[in-house]
Amino acid sequence: MALVLLPGLNNLVDDISEEKKLAPAVVEAALREALLKGYERYRRTLYLGISEDPFEEEYFSNFDVQLDLEEEGYRVLASKIIVEEVESDDHQIAIDEVRQVAEDAQIGDTVVLDVTPEKDDFGRMAAATTKQVLAQKLRDQQRRMIQEEFADLEDPVLTARVIRFERQSVIMAVSSGLGRPEVEAELPRRDQLPNDNYRANATFKVFLKEVSEVPRRGPQLFVSRANAGLVVYLFENEVPEIQEGSVRIVAVAREANPPSRSVGPRTKVAVDSVEREVDPVGACIGARGSRIQQVVNELRGEKIDVIRWSPDPGQYLANSLSPARVEMVRLVDPDGHHAHVLVPPDQLSLAIGREGQNVRLAARLTGWKIDIKNASEYDQASEDAVVAELVAHREEEERLHAEAEARLEVEQAARAEEDARLRELYPLPEDEQEESDEAEEMDSEDAPGALQES
Repeated sequence: MALVLLPGLNNLVDDISEEKKLAPAVVEAALREALLKGYERYRRTLYLGISEDPFEEEYFSNFDVQLDLEEEGYRVLASKIIVEEVESDDHQIAIDEVRQVAEDAQIGDTVVLDVTPEKDDFGRMAAATTKQVLAQKLRDQQRRMIQEEFADLEDPVLTARVIRFERQSVIMAVSSGLGRPEVEAELPRRDQLPNDNYRANATFKVFLKEVSEVPRRGPQLFVSRANAGLVVYLFENEVPEIQEGSVRIVAVAREANPPSRSVGPRTKVAVDSVEREVDPVGACIGARGSRIQQVVNELRGEKIDVIRWSPDPGQYLANSLSPARVEMVRLVDPDGHHAHVLVPPDQLSLAIGREGQNVRLAARLTGWKIDIKNASEYDQASEDAVVAELVAHREEEERLHAEAEARLEVEQAARAEEDARLRELYPLPEDEQEESDEAEEMDSEDAPGALQES
């Protein structure tokens, strides 16, 4: 068999393996695939300017490349079926030709033949294709390795370093652990903080948002500075009581990128204590605000309200509107999680917050619809009438939704019953196969007993 020599092949595989942090076997597989694409390109170039490309997409599926690391070279091999009359030289070979070297050959057998072109015939276009495909396959393998490495990462918060900028995204270097190589991650515009200064080589704590498959790019890491998980992580690292389990974070509502520039980023964190003598809010704030200040510094000055969670919805709602002072909380529709919160006139704007941010975050934190009302102007009778209409409307929607779901269940049951009847009348091939398999199993189970009786 002909062998196209590639001097330094072993060193090439070792160097790529070391540089890309890939196993040698992975590099060899990528190289074989790249050489095969190069051979395909070589064959196609033979028809350039002469006739239309005769090769279909899967035409070269029976071809393969064999690397010889000892001799430092490669061969192109083709698997061909033995036939009486050849219709395709690349896929078939005549029985008479094979029997010249193998008398016992039979029609339908497969033989592997060396079809390696001479090195000089390979051509610059084929060589360029090989180089491009190899680079692409190595990138694909690296991204696949990244996906496996980061998909099940226990700690979702990483230290990231700014590398460059692409459109509105920041490309950062992250590592999954000590001694692991850095890989690229994308910080999209929506996940950036307005107060961050993303200059080259600046480092930030980022939350690993997802490892996803991007069309034409393969597995890609996406990180976030705006995710609520980053706030949870920072508090867990700054508050020993959270690490020990005596204080727990119940809920987080974060608006890292407010809809208006006049409103700054803000977060509300609801905490609770497992031990009665521990003050969860005080533990999170720390002496003279030392602990929460570390979190605020990492988030570049983001405002953070730490409030105490309560099993009493009214108390929890009042706490969530901190720093506003609340006079009264009316749970006007407990089933629909709708409440009226009455505040003094001088606390109205504080409770609502600039452009509604404070009440918006409180609603997200508690899961309740909150209406802020002026306590001095509140007319309970008229408000109750309005709420009664809203409750009636909600209940009607819930009733219609329940009826629609019930109808859907009935229709699905009827379809399932009809499908079962039709399959009984007209069995599908897989049904017959299942019945046959079950019968064979029953026969095999009965066989030992029959032998004993005989």
